[in-house]
Amino acid sequence: MARRNAPPGSQTSLREANRARVVESLKRHGRLTQIELAGSTGLSPATVSNIVKELTASGLLHTSFTTSSGRRATLVSLARRLGLVAGVHYSSRHLHIAIADTARTIVTQSSLPLPLDHRHDSELDRLALLLGDMMESIGGSLSDLLAVGLALPAPIDPRTGRVSTPGLLRGWEGVDVAESLSIRIGRPVYVDSEANLGGLAEAREGNGRAAASTVFIRVGHTISAGLVVDGDLFRGVNGKAGQIGHVTLDENGPICRCSNRGCLETYAGGPALLSLFPPSEGMHRLGDLLQAAEAGDGSARRVIADAGRHIGIAAASLCNLFDPELIVVGGELGQAGEILMAPMRHSLERTALPSGDGLPEIVGASFGEWAETRGAIAIALDHVTVLDAGAGLDAGAGPDGLSGTGPGASSLPITA
Repeated sequence: MARRNAPPGSQTSLREANRARVVESLKRHGRLTQIELAGSTGLSPATVSNIVKELTASGLLHTSFTTSSGRRATLVSLARRLGLVAGVHYSSRHLHIAIADTARTIVTQSSLPLPLDHRHDSELDRLALLLGDMMESIGGSLSDLLAVGLALPAPIDPRTGRVSTPGLLRGWEGVDVAESLSIRIGRPVYVDSEANLGGLAEAREGNGRAAASTVFIRVGHTISAGLVVDGDLFRGVNGKAGQIGHVTLDENGPICRCSNRGCLETYAGGPALLSLFPPSEGMHRLGDLLQAAEAGDGSARRVIADAGRHIGIAAASLCNLFDPELIVVGGELGQAGEILMAPMRHSLERTALPSGDGLPEIVGASFGEWAETRGAIAIALDHVTVLDAGAGLDAGAGPDGLSGTGPGASSLPITA
C-alpha cells in the first residue's frame, strides 16, 4: 500500500524535506563529511547525524571514515547499489563514455577517435551498441542504466534539446538528440553543451568547488565556455551563454564557421593553430602540437602562447560582463598548462577591469579530458529518482534498490 503524503507543516513533512536536502546535496557533490553536509544544507550537525543514521540503515546512504583537519570524520555518499548512470561526451574529434554508480565512482570507461564531420545518426547507432557492450562487460544490460547524460560540442537550446545555432555542429542540427538516443537504448537521456557540462563537473566536484561563480573555458578544436553560479549553470534563453569562441577579435579577420569574421576560434581554435605549420612538420592533431611543445619545440610553444594571449583578451570581456570568482581552463589544449595559461593571465591583467579583490584566478581543469563526461554524469544524476527511506529498499524495488511508479513505492526525487 502506498504511503500517504504527510500534511504540510507537520513534523513528518519537515523531516522528509530535511532528508531530501541531505540527499540532494550528496547528489550534487558526491561525497561529503557530516560537517560539510551541515554546511551545504543549512541543517544542524545533530539533525544531519540523525538523518544519515536513518538513511544509512535503510540502505539509501553509505558511510565510511576519513581524516579531516587531523580529526576522524564520517564521510557520506549515496549507496552504490542504488544503480548506474552513464556520461557521454562527443567532442569534435573524440568520444568519451563513462559508467558510474550514484556515488560517482567510475565503474568502466572508454574513449575512441571520431571523424571530423561525424553525424548524429551513425554516431548514436554506434553509441547504443557501445553502451550495451560496456554494461554487458560489468554483468548488466542497458535496462540497468538509470539515465544517460550527453555532452555535445555546440550550444543546446534548453527548451527544445536541439543545437541552437546553425553552422556549429553540422550533421546534428534540427535533431532532438536526447529523444533520438533514448529511442535507441530505452533509457532517459539528457543533453547539454560540452562547455556547460565541463563547467558543471569542475564547479561541483573539481577545482571550482569552493568558488561561488566560475567560468570553465574549454579550448580544443573549438572554443566555448560554461558559466556556473552556486553550482548551477547559466545557459541563457537559447543556450548560447558562454560562446566565447565567437567573440569578435577583428571584424576584418578570417571568416569563421559561424559565418562571422575574426572570431576567437579563427585565431586560437585547433584548426587555426595547426594551419600555421607546413604539412611536412606532421602537425595533424592538437595532440601533435602538445607533444612538440612538451618536447621543447619553440614554434609549438609560441603558437600555444599566442593562442593563450588571444583567449585572455576574450576572457577579459567575459570577466567584465560576468565577473566570475574563478576561471578554469580545460579541453585538449588546456593540457598545455602554463604555456597557455600564463599568457592568458597577462592578457587578463592588461584588458580586464580591475577590482579591489583583484582579477579571477586562472587554474587548470582537475579532470582533464574527462571533465565533460563527469558533467554528463552529473546531469544524469540530477534527474534520477531514488527510493525514499520510508519505503525501504526491499519494498518491491528490485535487486538494485530502485523503483518506478509501482504500488508501494514512495520516491524521493533528486533534482537540481
